[in-house]
Amino acid sequence: MVAQIIRNAFSEKLSTKYQGIIQNFVNKPPIPIRHFDFKFNPNELDERFFLNKELATSYFHALSIFLTFGEDVVIDTARHHRDFIHDPILKQRLTSLIGQEAIHSKIHNQFNDEVLKENGYPVELLRAIADKVFEYGIYKLPNSMQLSLMAGIEHYTAVLAEFMMQHEDYLLGSQDERQRAMWMWHMLEESEHKDIAYDVFLELSGDYWVRITGFLLASLTILGGVSLGGYLMPFFRKPSNLINPRYMKDVVESTALLFGSKRGVFGSSFMHILEYLRPSFHPNDHDTSAYMEYYKDRLLNPETGLLTPYFLKEFTPPVRAVSA
Repeated sequence: MVAQIIRNAFSEKLSTKYQGIIQNFVNKPPIPIRHFDFKFNPNELDERFFLNKELATSYFHALSIFLTFGEDVVIDTARHHRDFIHDPILKQRLTSLIGQEAIHSKIHNQFNDEVLKENGYPVELLRAIADKVFEYGIYKLPNSMQLSLMAGIEHYTAVLAEFMMQHEDYLLGSQDERQRAMWMWHMLEESEHKDIAYDVFLELSGDYWVRITGFLLASLTILGGVSLGGYLMPFFRKPSNLINPRYMKDVVESTALLFGSKRGVFGSSFMHILEYLRPSFHPNDHDTSAYMEYYKDRLLNPETGLLTPYFLKEFTPPVRAVSA
């Protein structure tokens, strides 16, 4: 199956520019920047938040730490390239992406400091490692490659968000309401803005091989770096896990939940991930509008929304004419 999708990808005529129809941004809906205060409480942390599995939960805690660095790359790259965008609606949507990612980074840093660190997670160690990787690796890349990496990162977060929307029970099994609300909010907004970084890349570059290189770097970061942090974190917290048979059973079951082909977050989404190899790929090839309609009501309904207790305000950037 993997070989088939690769053959299909390369059977299309390759070009340095996008093969599809130019996107009509006029029909794209505006995206608000929402502010929340989750009022995190370290005493409420569920260490088995993700389907009652410690290691699988640690992966998401490592993701929370590394995400802040990835989001900062997206923010910095988007800001650098914003003035090169000539379409006023795409430029407005890029401003919304910057705003949403800035709030994501802020909230996850709060969660990491106020909850994970207070519960003995090696937050500063993972931050130190990520800081060096990004300082001497990612930020040394040319701007065109950072733009491609931004699109690649957003592809992974869109795939993850779609999986979670399809498997609501994966997040609703825990009584840790604040952590659950945080991840569901993040899921909603990653799906909401899933096409913006890619549209910007198409507008300013569109080079297929640059896009694929950025995708490979994103894969190395998310599937490699975050996984390594997630697998090591429980041993730093509890060295006794090295000789704990119960924890070793958890490792096997957690690995299946992350990378298994049937129920795994990434394993069962593998073909979706590889669709990025197709030259004419676009994030909107996967229509998640029905999920978005459902979750906006489920999460943001003023009376019954799961996010309503934490909601502060929202702001939609205006569309401004682009000066010649």
